[in-house]
Parts: sequence; C-alpha cells; structure tokens
Amino acid sequence: MKHYAVIYEKGETNWGAMVPDLPGCVSIGDTFEEVQENIKEAIQLYLEVLQERREVIPEPVTKVGLVAVAV
Repeated sequence: MKHYAVIYEKGETNWGAMVPDLPGCVSIGDTFEEVQENIKEAIQLYLEVLQERREVIPEPVTKVGLVAVAV
C-alpha cells in the first residue's frame, strides 16, 4: 500500500484536491468529505490505468508539513 500526499483547497463553493506525485490526478467535491472520497477514487483509477498500460507507478515522494509563523 502506498500513501500519496494530497493537497486540499477550499474554493468559493466547493473543495478541490490534487496529488503532486501523480500529475493530472485531481478532483473536486461539494464538501471536504466528498472531495476526500473523490480523490481516493481518482487515485485508484489513475493507478489502475498505469497498470493496464504497463507503465511505472510513481513512488510517493512529496512530503507535507505545516509551518507556524507569527502575524
């Protein structure tokens, strides 16, 4: 099992998600919970297509962290 970093972004009316290690693997949802489910499905489909094409599945290398700053 691989664990890919996902970037979530709140839009004006919905949520977006992207997977930096899987170019073009993106999804949207009306709620945060919905976009989480949608991006999981998108990742699974993305990897299935790579397997069908006998292409290399990228290793997850992106790290995500939070940085505290004083404002």
